[in-house]
Amino acid sequence: MGDGRRAGSASGRRILVISNETVTGTVLHQAIRFRAHNVAGEALVVAPALTSRLRHWMSDVDGARHAAEHRLQVCLKRLVAAGIRARGEIGDGDPLQAIADALSVFAADEIIIATHPEERSHWLAHDLVGRARARFASPILHIVVNVARSDEYVASDDATRFATSTGSAPTLTAS
Repeated sequence: MGDGRRAGSASGRRILVISNETVTGTVLHQAIRFRAHNVAGEALVVAPALTSRLRHWMSDVDGARHAAEHRLQVCLKRLVAAGIRARGEIGDGDPLQAIADALSVFAADEIIIATHPEERSHWLAHDLVGRARARFASPILHIVVNVARSDEYVASDDATRFATSTGSAPTLTAS
């Protein structure tokens, strides 16, 4: 990743998005557009290259990187078409490490983490959102995307749904 750090926030809000299979979610894109458009911001979308431990150990990560790259390009094309300054990177397979790596070169004002629903999310099973909130100073917005059921929402700490992709525009606040 290139060095995208900067001093201050005079040029707009900088949003770091961590997402992989959920990167095409409608509510996720609404959140990015809302936050970036309203303050002349920019987004760095990082898609961790997820693979099994065995494939990682055998250095067989090409398939995971290719799949992440494809989803990332679809996401970026959609954001750029909406007028958002966005770029993307393939990140470390460990999403917490991917966040740390991205923050070392992109001074984010906010982090958006998009996950699958709890019953399907490996990231939530390992408390990624809670661990990220404890480790990083930037506010974190958690968005849940269930691609199979077209059910998406902004998650709160008490698991209340703030918005769905079939409902009204989401209330977008970070914690």
